[in-house]
Amino acid sequence: MTFLLLFFFFCGCTCGFSHSEASGETLSSEDASFCDGDLEVIYPELIVDQCLIVPKDDMNLRKKITKEWSAPTIFYPHAQKDKEYLLVMVDPDAPSRGNPKMAHWRHWLVVNVQGSQLKNGTLQGTTITDYASPSPPPSSGLHRYQFLLYEQQQPPTEEAESMGRHVKKSRRGQWDLMAFVDRFLLGDPVARVQFLTANHQD
Repeated sequence: MTFLLLFFFFCGCTCGFSHSEASGETLSSEDASFCDGDLEVIYPELIVDQCLIVPKDDMNLRKKITKEWSAPTIFYPHAQKDKEYLLVMVDPDAPSRGNPKMAHWRHWLVVNVQGSQLKNGTLQGTTITDYASPSPPPSSGLHRYQFLLYEQQQPPTEEAESMGRHVKKSRRGQWDLMAFVDRFLLGDPVARVQFLTANHQD
């Protein structure tokens, strides 16, 4: 793990990792209080380890996160080696925060994530919904992209099969995240983080 952390630090120094917020755009107290648990979402030039707004004109980050970057690296330092976890990424603001009729939009769902691997920044598990990059519609304002990590309770094989069947019956949009959490007894997330971004042409 030491090597992995040194690698991210080196990349952050050489590739210009960003944590900053765009001028004129600040988080509300509600959005700022969402993040807890030390979950880290790591894109090539952006580390999300706290609630933040992706800057509008800083290195074209909004365009890169939509058009260029694939699924991020996920790092959770408090993962228990003998536990299985579930990671979900959703947009509760589809198609806009003022009219979220398609919420939650499911961008990514991975189950049976090995705690021993997650602790080292490796997302080893069963992908139920492939990663879809953030793609806010034009003129729809800022969207929240939320990453929630849950500890699984049921036997891994049984859980993955049951979740897979359940999710296949639903669309990505208008997904009832809380019903899913309740059905599979996931409880509260052990960690969560979010970033906000808007269409890169706005």
